[in-house]
Amino acid sequence: MAPKRPPCLPSLLLPLLTLLLPQADTRSFVVDRENDRFLLDGAPFRYVSGSLHYFRVPRVLWADRLFKMRMSGLNAVQFYVPWNYHEPEPGVYNFNGSRDLIAFLNEASIANLLVILRPGPYICAEWEMGGLPAWLLRKTEIHLRTSDPADNMTKIFALLRKYEPHGPLVNSEYYTGWLDYWGQNHSMRSISAVTKGLKKMLKLGASVNMYMFHGGTNFGYWNGADDKGRFLPITTSYDYDAPISEAGDPTPKLFAVRNVISEFQEIPLGPIPPPSPKMMLGPLTLYLDGDLLTFLDILCPHGPIHSVLPVTFEAVKQDRGFMLYRTYLTHTVSEPTQFWVPNNGVHDRAYVMVDGEFQGVLERNMRHQLFLIGKIGARLDILLENMGRLSFGSNSSDFKGLLEPPVLGQTVLTQWLMFPLNIDKLVKRWFPLPLLRSSHPQVPSGPTFYSTTFPILGEGGDTFLFLPGWTKGQVWINGFNLGRYWTRQGPQQTLYVPGPLLFFGGTLNKITLLELENVPPEPKIQFLDKPILNSTLHKTYIYSLSADTQSPSEPMELSGH
Repeated sequence: MAPKRPPCLPSLLLPLLTLLLPQADTRSFVVDRENDRFLLDGAPFRYVSGSLHYFRVPRVLWADRLFKMRMSGLNAVQFYVPWNYHEPEPGVYNFNGSRDLIAFLNEASIANLLVILRPGPYICAEWEMGGLPAWLLRKTEIHLRTSDPADNMTKIFALLRKYEPHGPLVNSEYYTGWLDYWGQNHSMRSISAVTKGLKKMLKLGASVNMYMFHGGTNFGYWNGADDKGRFLPITTSYDYDAPISEAGDPTPKLFAVRNVISEFQEIPLGPIPPPSPKMMLGPLTLYLDGDLLTFLDILCPHGPIHSVLPVTFEAVKQDRGFMLYRTYLTHTVSEPTQFWVPNNGVHDRAYVMVDGEFQGVLERNMRHQLFLIGKIGARLDILLENMGRLSFGSNSSDFKGLLEPPVLGQTVLTQWLMFPLNIDKLVKRWFPLPLLRSSHPQVPSGPTFYSTTFPILGEGGDTFLFLPGWTKGQVWINGFNLGRYWTRQGPQQTLYVPGPLLFFGGTLNKITLLELENVPPEPKIQFLDKPILNSTLHKTYIYSLSADTQSPSEPMELSGH
């Protein structure tokens, strides 16, 4: 007898949602096409909504963000449900803790917000693989997001009106700002541009959803990426220049939007809550715990996987994070010899070491020159970082790892050991116990762990982690994976640290860094009371999305959501 196929995520959501509608028989929502409007409980209705992603906001802060949205004059919240967030393995579902969808829907109801639910299975949202689970790629020949070509928008809308000549006007994604890529400019959209477009739509009687109203944060490894001629991973911050900042604070844009909404419908009485308390601390000195290779047996307790040629993350069920590739030189290389991976086969970043000494970086779509020397039998280690899978585009089968065997000179390197690394488990095991410090007089380079503990006296609050002089890596606070930093690349220079992640009143907090490249001469960090999201050598792009105001000096290339 064939095994019973597990239900897909959307089929699970429907019975969950019915639990929230005990009085569904007394309520109604109708599309009144004859009069180009919606009817809610029989009365004309239009929604003024904002996007918020529960998976980018700590659960303890959901109610705060939703309340501020309601007090801004919104009557609905729109959000996605990422498949990969709730089904980490085929048939294994997780709706607990920060993934408790029912709890979020209840919070929206308490805030008196209607819900526009977009359950996927594909969502884009600049989220890892657009919400599709990485285990789909274990089928190497899979084709994702295939469809018939449909590029002529005039014909598409003509076809729409052929079958739906009437109906309410809706803009389901009216952009209040835009996303950021590592190494590019921080995106902003002016208040005047946002309010002008919003007023025009509301005058037409349209329903509108503002994307985003509160952006939040790509904690952990959850950021997505775009491909615009080269690979562009999304920053950890998803602030989006939205009306509610990444830290949940009202911005001048929020008050301007609220004023526009108040011209067309009643808004709740009472003030919008003020910004949350912010905290400054430091600088603090971090201490060396050891290089990553020192902890290899703990990071990969089941040992390596052997293969003649390197295999991908997906082939060994390593969905996110890091994997170490190891081989040994079969002959002495006495002169500096080029080391490279053909066919753009590094996905996404490779940190190369010979006998434990850091040599440099190879990167997807980048022509880095790397030359190696080594004696016969020398150990070659390559730490591969998955920087986030493509979240937009057709058939974006974004396999990670070494997609081709590396070449040293003219020699194709074979006989590889692959170590899938569970760094988060190691960091949680460390926390809250202090490590025995290694006594290394020199400042090492290459993938290395640093950490320290610190108390917070007083009440504290939210804060922003600043890492001056550090290069690139991952940060954990009290065992929680805060996300990626890339100080040298920018534009983001600080990481948002929600207050609920911290211990106050003298209890020790612990911060752990995995620095992947170079540690500053003085390994210090600071906690600031303001974010730094725009620190590059380039000017900030001011995006204007309306056709009548966009100029050639304001480039705009939509990734889609």
